[in-house]
Amino acid sequence: MSLGIEAAVFDVFGTMTDWRSSVTGELASAGRRAGLDADWPAVADAWRRRYRPALRAVLSGETPYRPLDELHRTMLDEVLAEFGLDAFGEEERRELVRAWHRLRAWPDAPPGLELLHASKVISATLSNGGVGLLTRLAKQAGLRFDCVLSAELVRSYKPDPRVYLTAAELLQVEPRRLLMVACHPDDLAAAARAGLRTAFVPRPLEWGSEATPVPAPPDVDLVADDIVDLARLLT
Repeated sequence: MSLGIEAAVFDVFGTMTDWRSSVTGELASAGRRAGLDADWPAVADAWRRRYRPALRAVLSGETPYRPLDELHRTMLDEVLAEFGLDAFGEEERRELVRAWHRLRAWPDAPPGLELLHASKVISATLSNGGVGLLTRLAKQAGLRFDCVLSAELVRSYKPDPRVYLTAAELLQVEPRRLLMVACHPDDLAAAARAGLRTAFVPRPLEWGSEATPVPAPPDVDLVADDIVDLARLLT
């Protein structure tokens, strides 16, 4: 195995799934049912942009830890108010939060995981999404992980080093033999500081076709074109 990797853990929102088109589609469908119209991609982007500030508030101790579904609901309420979409009712808001449980996988993600599953390399999620969210998402998106791990297990969020080190502990793998896979350089940098190996997979369409692609960080251990390419590099 390349680099002596025994297990690979994967970021999910953005790296393995296309959150933007998935959430935009669910917002648009809910809007049609409610008789509402808006720039739904902009609503989805505004919702997602509240994600990192919300996590930073938890990590700094400014706000207490809450599961991601609860944070998503708070962020959604703020965004709907911002866009004048207060007519969405309670049931519709609950279903929109659950949209993050139903994200579509990038086309290369399922076959790439199948290749890893056939190898000796263990695959697992390592996401800020909760265990229930990730389990449902993986099942409906056809993402065959060997294990579901979440920052929820330490009641924190990435980039808290405990998230990465707990994954290594639970998988019974030395950190240097555990590979963090993500399209987000800050996630990979935090994993590297915790002693993990890192692999960058570009997702130039994560924020849409007009967004500036994120370049590969210079200090990662691997750069792969997609998950299929990553699996071939590791097996």
